[in-house]
Amino acid sequence: MNKTLLSLLAAALLAASPIHAQDIVPLERIAAVVDEDVILQSELDRAVANVLAQYAGRSDQLPPREILERQVLERLVLVRLQTARAGQMGVRVSDAEVDGAVGMIAQQNGFTPDQLRQQLAADGLSFDEFRSSLREELMVQRLRQRFAQTRIVVSDAEVDAALAGDAVNRQYQLAHILVALPDGATPEQITTAEEKIEGIKALVERGEMAFQAAAVRYSDSPNALEGGSLGWRSLDEIPTAFSGAVQSMQPGEVLGPMRGPSGFQLLQLVEVRDAQNAGSVTQYQARHILIRSGGDVSDEQARARAQTLRARAAGGADFAELARENTDDPSSRERGGDLGWFTIDQFGPDFGAQVAGIEDGAISEPFKTQAGWHIVQRVGTRQAAADNDNRRAQVREAIGQRKLEDEWNRFLREIRGEAYVDVRSAAAPAGTGG
Repeated sequence: MNKTLLSLLAAALLAASPIHAQDIVPLERIAAVVDEDVILQSELDRAVANVLAQYAGRSDQLPPREILERQVLERLVLVRLQTARAGQMGVRVSDAEVDGAVGMIAQQNGFTPDQLRQQLAADGLSFDEFRSSLREELMVQRLRQRFAQTRIVVSDAEVDAALAGDAVNRQYQLAHILVALPDGATPEQITTAEEKIEGIKALVERGEMAFQAAAVRYSDSPNALEGGSLGWRSLDEIPTAFSGAVQSMQPGEVLGPMRGPSGFQLLQLVEVRDAQNAGSVTQYQARHILIRSGGDVSDEQARARAQTLRARAAGGADFAELARENTDDPSSRERGGDLGWFTIDQFGPDFGAQVAGIEDGAISEPFKTQAGWHIVQRVGTRQAAADNDNRRAQVREAIGQRKLEDEWNRFLREIRGEAYVDVRSAAAPAGTGG
């Protein structure tokens, strides 16, 4: 509806009946326009309230309200951009799949779905909004899964090099602070960012602020509100630009500032430990349905059939029964497609990446290997003693995760830089990207 038509409609409504001040209902404010979508101020307010609730009793660690709003708004923008890209790529999440995710979360917290709904209401959260957030999260997971399948490759030479260095025996808990730079930053922007990161490091080194508190208050990274935590990582999961230095650091020591593709960074080594599972490897249990092409079945027909079967499984049909009736894999047909326990590369890197990229109980999108089109339902995971082959699989997985994180962060910067983002929240600086 164009502005002229809106004006005419408003004039007609005004002429039709008098409006009193007490009858006026304010329109919903817009916090940001993201391409063809919007983020409402009420959405931003709820997200900020959630952060404040998480920091109850520790609110002094949070940045000023306007900075906190900017951080939270940027998170919301990135989620919208990812779900939009997922939709453009044909990623869909059905109501039945959202129901399944709700049931899993309820079970993990010792609730029935109805009890979870009641708990959310008691916490002042809308069940519909909770479902919407879950749908977005599932879409982002599937987008990341497709991304890993198409862009992440780990060579045997990389695995050999990592095994030669015995890089999987120790794990490092890391945190970081990022002062971001835009693409094509001017010399003035670079100087300002460099001065800011040096100032943050000085605060930490003088003991005026803990590293995690400084990350919450000053970092431009999406994980700022988690204190910049990068979690526990093996050496293979640490970017090669930092891995050498990290091995010689002491807990509490800060590395940097370092200039990277996103801007200037500080990296802190929080703690070091011997990997508890250095002699073990992750194994997966999964069911699959294979649809082969060839003969009278074209590749497109095989893909469409796999998509139809996936939709039936997501809609509640028993996956094992579907496999018995439809799979072209005779070795697993009688077991309902069950492949038993296997490592990430046992059935090839493409198959393993798909299984590793979904959660237990989830069903993959159709994907293609040399054997044909597959859909996979992941049943569970476990740690098993690592022989040489399993150790290689463990190292391959660690390298793949590190590469995925690097490439995924680069991808997020790309879609953020290409997007039209008009920030209108009063507490956030106005600006347009893309």
